[in-house]
Amino acid sequence: MILTRWRARRGAWLTFLLAVVFAVAAPVANAATTTTSTTSQRAPSYELLQMNLCLSGIAGCYAGTHYPAVVDEAIDKIRTNEPDVATLVETCSGDSQRIADETGYHLAFGAVIYKGAQLPCVKPTGRGVYGITVLTRRPIASVDDAPYQAQNGNEQRRRVCATTVDGQTACVTHLAVRDADPAGPNSAANDGQCAEFGALLADYASTGRPVIAAGDMNRQTSCAPVGFWSRRDSAASQSPGIQHAYGTYRWFHNPVATTPPMTYSDHDALLVTSLFS
Repeated sequence: MILTRWRARRGAWLTFLLAVVFAVAAPVANAATTTTSTTSQRAPSYELLQMNLCLSGIAGCYAGTHYPAVVDEAIDKIRTNEPDVATLVETCSGDSQRIADETGYHLAFGAVIYKGAQLPCVKPTGRGVYGITVLTRRPIASVDDAPYQAQNGNEQRRRVCATTVDGQTACVTHLAVRDADPAGPNSAANDGQCAEFGALLADYASTGRPVIAAGDMNRQTSCAPVGFWSRRDSAASQSPGIQHAYGTYRWFHNPVATTPPMTYSDHDALLVTSLFS
């Protein structure tokens, strides 16, 4: 009889201890589950890298590129930062293809017309023609390449947009250099191109899909339409404030701009990091 009572009491005591252990452990398990869930729901980062490479061979900045050092530097910048999109202006088709091949990116190139024809790159020759480039980590489904209506001077200004297989659109442009006089013909062309580029981005964004863009705008004021944020290379040590990046608020959040220095170009790079969702 006594042994039976002792066993009953011991069983009750063990049941009580187990209940206490489960009561203490449950909040800890719930907290761990909540933390894991929160972590898994964080928006992934998204990076855009813009570079002006001065590769035509005829511009005054070309001597400082120490070709092919500037191409090697661009490849290094892409490998180091691993952007989702890289936009390049003042490039050559052959050099852009080399950058794409050595980094594993997909390429969309637009040839710039100069004095009525495509401009072969020189010093050395054999590098293709002069233009602007979009590089994407994701495969490209379609390319939209066209000149602006507003033009002035020998160099035709244009824009290139690449839409990837998952519906994201990335655009690049290089606008006309402004005059010292805001009312000068080059300034008027720059203003017109800025307005056209903003309208183009707004049209892409109207589909509800992600749109991001960058380039050398040759101006301090933004061309971004309503619904887009704007970031500039204002902290650059070379030609600050004229390279811009734009993105849709709906998809790209908390954009932060930095200006990685470039040794072999007359512009530093513009890197914008945001959250994507």
